[in-house]
Amino acid sequence: MTTGRVVGIILLAAGVLVCLVGSFVAYTSTRTVEDQAAAMGGAMLGIGIAIVIALPLLGVGVYLFLRGGAEAREMVEMRRQRKILDIVKTRGQVNVSDLVFELRSNREQVRNDIYKLVGLGLFTGYVNWDDGVLYSVEASKLTGNTCPKCGGQQAFAGKGVIKCQYCGAEIFL
Repeated sequence: MTTGRVVGIILLAAGVLVCLVGSFVAYTSTRTVEDQAAAMGGAMLGIGIAIVIALPLLGVGVYLFLRGGAEAREMVEMRRQRKILDIVKTRGQVNVSDLVFELRSNREQVRNDIYKLVGLGLFTGYVNWDDGVLYSVEASKLTGNTCPKCGGQQAFAGKGVIKCQYCGAEIFL
């Protein structure tokens, strides 16, 4: 739970408590008055003052509670986007379907997250949407797909590393 939500809940509880205690005090302090009309007027005035004092607490509490919920949703989104960045940078390339599975999300959400990361300037690389593969910036710098040592097929082995499938040579980008 975020701090805003906790403070919001505390302020809501304080507002309700102030309203109830103030109303109770106003009601009990006027019960002994013999003039019932004056007693009722005094009780209403006391209850009104308690409500007026409690309203700002309740208002700020509701605002902070709602804002805390929005912050929590933003944090979930940021964690998901951070996970996408970490996966792509450590693997070099990743299937979009693997991201969907690992993030417990859907293809459209992953696509939106990738576009947001690109818009923020946090992700560089390329995506082949037809094949469903996401490549890191290191993969985009790869000019050929043959090993300089044996001419064999290269595969992405991780962040900035390409490994030959035949001779095991690792190329660092």
